Amino acid sequence: MEKIVCSVVVPVYNEEEVINVTYKRLKDVMDGLDITYEIIFVNDGSRDRTRELAMEICKNDKNIKFIDFSRNFGHQTAITAGMDYASGDAVVVIDADLQDPPEVIPEMLEKWREGYDVVYGQRVKRQGETFFKKVTAKIFYRTLNRLTDVEIPVDTGDFRLIDRKVCDALKKVDEKNRYIRGIISWLGFKSIAVPFVREKRFAGTTKYPLKKMLKFASDAIISFSHKPLKLATYFGFFLSFASFAYLIVTIILKVFSIIQTVPGWASIVAINLFFNGIILLILGIIGEYIGRIYDEAKNRPLYVIRELVNFDESKTINGER
Repeated sequence: MEKIVCSVVVPVYNEEEVINVTYKRLKDVMDGLDITYEIIFVNDGSRDRTRELAMEICKNDKNIKFIDFSRNFGHQTAITAGMDYASGDAVVVIDADLQDPPEVIPEMLEKWREGYDVVYGQRVKRQGETFFKKVTAKIFYRTLNRLTDVEIPVDTGDFRLIDRKVCDALKKVDEKNRYIRGIISWLGFKSIAVPFVREKRFAGTTKYPLKKMLKFASDAIISFSHKPLKLATYFGFFLSFASFAYLIVTIILKVFSIIQTVPGWASIVAINLFFNGIILLILGIIGEYIGRIYDEAKNRPLYVIRELVNFDESKTINGER
């Protein structure tokens, strides 16, 4: 079998409106490079006609491969599965919505040939996104870098090229709550940015509403930093000191009758609610870390595959990870 130079991993979830256009644009780009390639669509439990359309594409083009999950396991897990099954010397990850233009891939390959192990797309402009999303994304990436000891490039997504050795190293990381771009930065290989303009979504709706964005941000921070636990500890010390100081002041006022106070419940209830709220917040932070420990301890497969299409069966990994 001819050696594959480049694998392109495309996670898809309810992308029936765009998958055919995505395939055509990717094929045009890859055909123009005069290299051997494969495009791997990973169906993350789509509920529309995405699976049917992808199967039709695979039937007509053997360069296209298809991984079909048994259910929805999440975007980061779909990327992981694609990387697990990719056989190219270089592996490109790109979303199906065409916000990240496939036409940037040739430039990534050029940087890879120059000796870079990781070539990530860096957004210099984000078209078709709300002001709220742009601002929160900017704040998130910079806050994450302040909290972690690993330098994670700002204004980047999962659109990137990684070398085979990076892909192999990534397979050794078995975290369940995954933040792929952070893990790749943690691996520490030689990297460089390729700037590009992020286009507006070609069709369909975003697969990252506010709820998923918050979960994604939580996974990123908790997976790469224990500083929230330290902050909780420091805050606890501060509140304890403040409470002790307040107690001393109260005793002095009472003993020396400096001020007369009217007995009442309002102030007591307000103080109790404040401190109980802080305690619950700290317990919530601790609970997030414990929950992730629980996920790791269960040791369930990261994903389960229902079907593989156009893969060499001798190179599969038994349909799960």
